[in-house]
Amino acid sequence: MRKIIHIDMDAFFAAVEQRDNPELRGRPVVVGGDPGGRGVVATCSYEARAFGVHSAMSAARAYRLCPQAVFVRPHFEAYQEGSRQVRQIFLDCTDLVEPLSLDEAYLDVTENKLANPSATRIARSIRQQIFNQTGLTASAGVSYNKFLAKLASDVNKPNGLTLVTPEQAADFIASLPVRRFHGVGKVTEERMQRLGILSGADLRARSREELQRYFGNSGLYYYQIARGIDERPVEPNRVRKSIGKEITLAEDLSDRAQMLTILGRQADQVAVLLQEHGSTAHCLTLKVRYADFQTLTRSRTMTDPFCSAAELLAVAEDLLTKTRPGKQSVRLLGLTVSQFSRDIPVADPLQLELPFTLPSAQQ
Repeated sequence: MRKIIHIDMDAFFAAVEQRDNPELRGRPVVVGGDPGGRGVVATCSYEARAFGVHSAMSAARAYRLCPQAVFVRPHFEAYQEGSRQVRQIFLDCTDLVEPLSLDEAYLDVTENKLANPSATRIARSIRQQIFNQTGLTASAGVSYNKFLAKLASDVNKPNGLTLVTPEQAADFIASLPVRRFHGVGKVTEERMQRLGILSGADLRARSREELQRYFGNSGLYYYQIARGIDERPVEPNRVRKSIGKEITLAEDLSDRAQMLTILGRQADQVAVLLQEHGSTAHCLTLKVRYADFQTLTRSRTMTDPFCSAAELLAVAEDLLTKTRPGKQSVRLLGLTVSQFSRDIPVADPLQLELPFTLPSAQQ
């Protein structure tokens, strides 16, 4: 049986800011955009979370919930250095490390460099080394698969460790609300609730055929995780499925020409990323979020790959006409490419692509 550890740094960006600035310690800290503009929350300290602030919330709403919070801009160099230190601690234990972001990773320690048969002791040692070397805390989940290890790491946050053994798995899963399950988003949760599926126990009570009828290909996954089955390996050499750029605008935008100016800039950025990785892409996706927060995506797959920013922009312009340019104000625009001609490894965390810096449409 495999021994899997999921490590999740505690409020990582905010914790780095508090570590590096003693005046912030013990205070509610929000890392992200300007609360006076259209910024978003990247993360926040646990002191801020106590007021209901959370990541991806608008900074303006975060301020309304917690006006005494200290809002700071992200310092990515510091986060990357902290992540690099933590990653090396992982690699000193095992080569089977699957990073999910700057602050989160799976480790397979079934066989490990420490010759330690106890995944729990390894997880405890990792957490101590992280604190000793970085001054930051991390939470850990230990179990026999990725699904359970990730669930377990959330149980005793912050700065906790939870073990879920095979004997405990069924009761552990049954007791949790389905919204806690990785792979169950807001829309799926609402659909499950309409079907009377509120907990892991409710999910387990449904047959495989029933879940596949309701949820298509995902039904088998839900059937399996309700029974603690997850055969996914820890993949140290994961590849990206897509790369892209998006921006939340400082002001809602209705002018199509200005939209195309922004998309042109994003096409340039995406083309540079493709060039840096020595790859091309066959699929382009345009993302548009309107002032009422409704989000549309439009995609096109080409027989010949995209090789330049001009080619990307030409298709993006056509896709934009299939939305509602000028008829409804836009607050977010994004371009993403996928279906690459060669594998692009996940060497850098995807979180860095989030639009924490939010320029105006005129810039």
